[in-house]
Amino acid sequence: MEKYLNIIADSFTGYFNYLVNEISNPSWTNYFYWLIGLSLLVWVLEILIPWRKDQKIFRKDFWLDTFYILFNFFLFSLVGYNAISNVAVELFNDFLGLFGITNIVAIEVQNFPIWVQLLIMFIIADFIQWNVHRQLHKQPWLWEFHKVHHSAKEMGFAAQFRFHFMETIIYKTVQYIPLAMIGFGIQEFFVVHMFAVFIGHLNHANVGWNYGVFGYLLNNPKMHIWHHSKALPEDRPYGMNFGLSLSIWDYLFGTAYIPQEGKDIELGFEGDEEFPQDFKNQMVFPFKKNNTQKSVYNLKKTENENKTV
Repeated sequence: MEKYLNIIADSFTGYFNYLVNEISNPSWTNYFYWLIGLSLLVWVLEILIPWRKDQKIFRKDFWLDTFYILFNFFLFSLVGYNAISNVAVELFNDFLGLFGITNIVAIEVQNFPIWVQLLIMFIIADFIQWNVHRQLHKQPWLWEFHKVHHSAKEMGFAAQFRFHFMETIIYKTVQYIPLAMIGFGIQEFFVVHMFAVFIGHLNHANVGWNYGVFGYLLNNPKMHIWHHSKALPEDRPYGMNFGLSLSIWDYLFGTAYIPQEGKDIELGFEGDEEFPQDFKNQMVFPFKKNNTQKSVYNLKKTENENKTV
């Protein structure tokens, strides 16, 4: 027990010192300032070449989404995620040790060039995220958390970061074992990670890009806007366009959907009129039992069954 308490204590102090160092020491590999820089860059693009020209520069919930950026990528780890995740990893390793297993590496990639390792990591991680994202829409209890992200009524770059902290836990938990089994030991995957952040910013930004033929590979604003559509097609009750960075998964597995230009479609989800508008209540909402509702699919299925009776 003392070992785990020490891990928790070291995690808090370690992350606090890391955060202070990030803010006080700008550098070319400084995540804090790269995040701010990319955010400002995409925001400037929204201002200079807006897709929805009548949308305000400080759109609805702009400042709420800005706070989500700081919370989900910095404050959440400071509050406790970093400590919890470090303890979880140690517990998992100790569990493996009971069976005499020192690691779960099944595929060695360390001998590959670094750029190949990073590319493999990026593709595998994105495919896992695509699958997790589908489940966030399909499983009713997961959808309650994902509603936070879909509560955005106007799209802008910062909407990428409007998500419940439980999504971080879910994504990281599902990703951990597959990536660990491939034996990734890379510490410097900064460029790949920031590229994913940049793509995510653009996907939610008020710019009307689809990247031409590359849109079949990379997710883009004209594709992702349909993911946030409030009205869902009858044959897609769980939603569509689940890709995070890559759109190719949606085209390969039949979940791509761009029927027309979606510049002015209504965003949100069924019943979002009753959804909280502030950070505190959005965080608490999924944990309230009386808020747990059936998925859109089940609601439509029930309606159709009633019509046939």
